[in-house]
Amino acid sequence: MSKRESEIRDAFREQAGFCRALGSRLTADVLDAVAENLRADTKTGGRVLAWRGDPAPTADALALRLAGGLHALARSGKDEALSDAYRGTGDVAGAVAEALLVHDDWLESWFDSPPQTNEPGRAAAVMAALLVAAQRYPLPVELFEIGSSAGLVLNLGHYRYDLGGTKAGDPASPLLLEPEWRGPAPPAADIEIVSRRGVDLRPIDLCEAAAGERLAAYCWADQKRRVDNADRAIALARRHPPPIDAGDAADWVARTLAEPREDGRLRIFFHTITLQYLPDDAQNRVRAAVAEAGARASETRPFGWISFELPKSGKPVELRLRLWPSGDDLLLANAHPHASWIEWFDG
Repeated sequence: MSKRESEIRDAFREQAGFCRALGSRLTADVLDAVAENLRADTKTGGRVLAWRGDPAPTADALALRLAGGLHALARSGKDEALSDAYRGTGDVAGAVAEALLVHDDWLESWFDSPPQTNEPGRAAAVMAALLVAAQRYPLPVELFEIGSSAGLVLNLGHYRYDLGGTKAGDPASPLLLEPEWRGPAPPAADIEIVSRRGVDLRPIDLCEAAAGERLAAYCWADQKRRVDNADRAIALARRHPPPIDAGDAADWVARTLAEPREDGRLRIFFHTITLQYLPDDAQNRVRAAVAEAGARASETRPFGWISFELPKSGKPVELRLRLWPSGDDLLLANAHPHASWIEWFDG
């Protein structure tokens, strides 16, 4: 085995370790099986083992691409043995090894583009930060998001929430987000979202059934609550399509945050596990545009920045809020990357 092939197989094992640590034993077992059973004489194996980019989980994410493909195949019912394995009633390693051969052509197509996850659970963290912002500035909210994907977080106004006992959102929504809450509850406040806009390099159009199925497949199969939440969020997005532009995040932020605005509106810019994937220059341009928007803010035209991102030091994810013109700069919480738990700091 060549050094390069060994590196690629290790990238799958590394992602398996991350999945196991984040509570998805099934996905970890699937990826360990893939690492053992990739064959260079198949289309899928050949393409993966000859990959010229960076196969790491934090780069080209080869493992998550194939994890999505295998989960989609299991959901489809087209491979009974694999479906059984995903239900916990079959042999994972054997089913994965067979699927890599029998469904070679179809699985190979999952490497044409990077995984586009869109975790609706993160909306709970954003909503909690919005409650703090709305307590300081009780005004109708304009939302702007980068890395919107299918807009499942941008659609946060269509969900209901229980955040450590603080209720928020649409009380009639079929999707309840109720993360494990640690620490004091966030403040109660009325949130009126009057507009929302997002951007993504490749927005997902959920009017296409295949697009919704592909998005759901990137959720880890044994985390049933995540899968159910994604299915409900996708259904809501089809009823209430979020407006998402196709474009470069840094260009879009500079343009949209400079647009004229009305008095009596709280403008909020946010992102969830997105900024780290932008090139350094793009990150700097985003921060510069945010700083300029903050400098233009006033008591009648306040501006806020909500960031749900991994710090440079690693896990856990940090939920941060900056507000202008008040000057508030708050570390509100630490959280699980999917916001399955939130440890709240701000009382």
